[in-house]
Order: sequence, then C-alpha cells, then structure tokens
Amino acid sequence: MAIRIEIDVLLAQRRMSVGEFADAIGITPANVAVLKNGRAKAVRFSTLDAICRVLECQPGDVLRWEPDPSGDDDS
Repeated sequence: MAIRIEIDVLLAQRRMSVGEFADAIGITPANVAVLKNGRAKAVRFSTLDAICRVLECQPGDVLRWEPDPSGDDDS
C-alpha cells in the first residue's frame, strides 16, 4: 500500500506511549497497533480528528502517500 502511517514517529517525538495515546483518543491499544502497522482498511474522520487533536498535528502529518515500488494498486 502506498499510504504510510506516521503515528510511531509522532508518538516518539512527543514521548507518548501507545497506551496513553489510545486512552487519549478513545480506542484500544490493539486498534492503535492496527493503525500503526498499516493494516487498517479505513480510518473514521472522528478518529483522525482525535489523533490530530491529541498529537497537535495536521492529517498530513499522520498520513503520507508514497509511490508503491512494485507498481501494484491495492484498490
């Protein structure tokens, strides 16, 4: 997939644990792991809003597009 999730980087920059982050945005640590590992098929706007509020960032800081080196389209 060509969409990269930058939550690990943002959490490290803020010295925030996954558990603290999960509590702050209202999802389980397991679901944070799904997001972080790029296994999520979708993200609710309310969840993205909470992520941006807690991390004090923009959606583009969380989600980054890069070309897929294989050229495959997962859509």
